[in-house]
Amino acid sequence: MPEISLTTLVLLCLAALLAGWIDAVVGGGGLLLLPALLLGLPHAPAAQILGTNKAVAIVGTTGAAVTYVRKAPVRVGTAVRIGLAALAGSMTGAFFAAGISSDVLRPVIMVVLLGVAAFVMLRPSFGARAEGEERAPLTRARIVTAIVVVGGGIGFYDGLFGPGTGTFLVLALTVVLHLDLVTASATAKIVNVCTNAGALAMFAYQGTVYWQLAAVMAVFNLVGGTVGARMALSRGAGFVRGVLLVVVFSLVAKLAFDQWG
Repeated sequence: MPEISLTTLVLLCLAALLAGWIDAVVGGGGLLLLPALLLGLPHAPAAQILGTNKAVAIVGTTGAAVTYVRKAPVRVGTAVRIGLAALAGSMTGAFFAAGISSDVLRPVIMVVLLGVAAFVMLRPSFGARAEGEERAPLTRARIVTAIVVVGGGIGFYDGLFGPGTGTFLVLALTVVLHLDLVTASATAKIVNVCTNAGALAMFAYQGTVYWQLAAVMAVFNLVGGTVGARMALSRGAGFVRGVLLVVVFSLVAKLAFDQWG
């Protein structure tokens, strides 16, 4: 573990707490956690930052997933299959990442995100379920589409570029499987556990994780993830929708700054 001041450690733990909360509600906790690690450990190799980030994030994601599974109507088997497809997709995306310029991808992703934000704002009922409304049955075709498009496609994007993967998962699961936003968030957490586990295994094998720092930050990330999941469950789709819009606009701002800042 690198030498860091107590103030830096406290700030990193607070960032882990908030990132866990954001990630549990709607995905996108990495938008806060990864930059915090980069700022807090300015001289650390990038591989160590990425490995430590995954070691922290997987704890909060797992805590949120467990909380959701206990109280939300999540189809765990379907979520795991999507997660395994996402794992394969992310490995494929990482293979091609060296040949893709992020300067080309960022504007495209910004346009997509702004379109998503406009759609969510203009469709107040998106991701909500009326009281007493039954969930639409999951057909084989929709499950296969979710595995291939949501798992494989977004997994590929995660390996290729990455920012906003959790948010894209929530949105895609809502559209493809006709889930409400709360159930989509719950399903996305299980998918995230699968992809994080694969990435962390590789980082651990390469020895690029600050385990002591990750262990301390993971405690706060777990608390944030558990609290975020409980708030999403208790407050419903409207609350998740509001957080979703904040995260989408934050991601657009970050991508714009990276592109032209």
